[in-house]
Amino acid sequence: MSNFAVNCFDMTVHTAIFYTLVAAYVLLVAWLVVAVLSESRNPLKTIAWVMALILFPVGGIVLYFFFGRSLRGTRMISRRNRKRLMAASWAPGAPAKLPGKMTSETRKLVRLASVVSDTPYSDNNAVTIYQDGKSHFKALFNDLANARHSINLQYYIIANDKLGRRLRDLLIEKAKQGVKVRVIYDYIGSFDARRRNFFMTMKEHGIEVHAFFKINFASKLSRVNWRNHRKVVVIDDEVGYIGGMNIADRYVDGGKQFALWRDTMVRITGPGVAALKYNFAVDWKFMGQSLLSDDPHGPADHAASLTEGVGVQFVTSGPTERWQNMSLLIQKAIGVAKKRIWIQTPYFLPSDSLLSSLQAAALAGVDVRVMMPRRCDSALLTYASRSFVEECLLAGIKVLFFLPGMHHAKVLIVDDEFSTIGSTNFDFRSFEHNFEENILLYSPQTNRQLAKQFLRDASHSQRVTMSEWSHRSRSSRIKESLSRLLSPVL
Repeated sequence: MSNFAVNCFDMTVHTAIFYTLVAAYVLLVAWLVVAVLSESRNPLKTIAWVMALILFPVGGIVLYFFFGRSLRGTRMISRRNRKRLMAASWAPGAPAKLPGKMTSETRKLVRLASVVSDTPYSDNNAVTIYQDGKSHFKALFNDLANARHSINLQYYIIANDKLGRRLRDLLIEKAKQGVKVRVIYDYIGSFDARRRNFFMTMKEHGIEVHAFFKINFASKLSRVNWRNHRKVVVIDDEVGYIGGMNIADRYVDGGKQFALWRDTMVRITGPGVAALKYNFAVDWKFMGQSLLSDDPHGPADHAASLTEGVGVQFVTSGPTERWQNMSLLIQKAIGVAKKRIWIQTPYFLPSDSLLSSLQAAALAGVDVRVMMPRRCDSALLTYASRSFVEECLLAGIKVLFFLPGMHHAKVLIVDDEFSTIGSTNFDFRSFEHNFEENILLYSPQTNRQLAKQFLRDASHSQRVTMSEWSHRSRSSRIKESLSRLLSPVL
């Protein structure tokens, strides 16, 4: 065969391969566009993803694969297994009767939480609120040391540092004593501990340890965008913890970045603990583990333990839910507020609807305050959060920058009897992508306690004024604008 013929053949083969690849790419993009359109998401997001897929070869597909896919409507647990959990000896009982003095606005919040998160209202709970890591971890480790039957624990971050190793050693000791210990950690959040065989040591001593949404780089890389951000502990079905603190030294001493770390955690005893364990059991089953319907012991009878207790609900939220549970609940709480809406959050990246709700409340005369750290643990998130400040100030929302260090608490105080604490930040990621959990507190006393702490924090904060804010540097404005573009995926 002549060289000319060989060259022609090679060109034909290369041309065929080229057009085959182009056709395959076009078909893949077309299939992804159809997938995006079929998800019936926000029209602006739909248009953005369609344009990215069409205009940015390869890059658009990679971005969609990591950040664009939806889990909406995925069942965390089958109906059959849900019924089996509800029949367990430790399962939550029937919803308690709402107090007669509860306002109609608060009753609407109870109803909404019950519908979107299938969570019963329970009363007569004892609640302790911790505002710093030192006091919280002292109480937590004391309760863990006194565990007799079971410890169920899940955190976004369990670090391989002094505090993390202290927890690990204590859990190993309890496992040796015959206590059933289960641990859920986030595969990304606890990466450092995972790669140092931290959790393998636990497994070797009989602790059941599992990563939430483990990432297999061959087939499940898209899971990187869906993280379990919950911080929950349930001990002997009697004591529960929930809030914003992970297991790491910086939650006690501020770490290398900060002189102080302010955070909030809740300890609860009473009938509400059963709902906290129920939510843990759903997560446990979601990871393919055994159904926790046969735990042999149930909680003690707390119904008569308090003469005047705290009403609570636990709301879970995540990318599998039909509704954005915490976002809906916060929006409803903002809508029914008459006197005050006080927010503490490390990152303030509200959706358009939540920002509009806050602006409407402030313009209507409600005392709306947003407290965030002057500098958080991410420069990008600091600038992204600041990009919303001007819109808040123009509507009369009071913005406060916490000065002493990192303010990581996630607290919402509405009027005089409702408040919520948990893992949910006031940002896109918490509302749309992360698995979160909050405790809803229906108690004037707890509301007052949190309000007093807010005012103490405010005394160490800088209130931002419009005149000062308008004189910030041009470079800061540019950084804020660029960071805001990424806010939906931060």
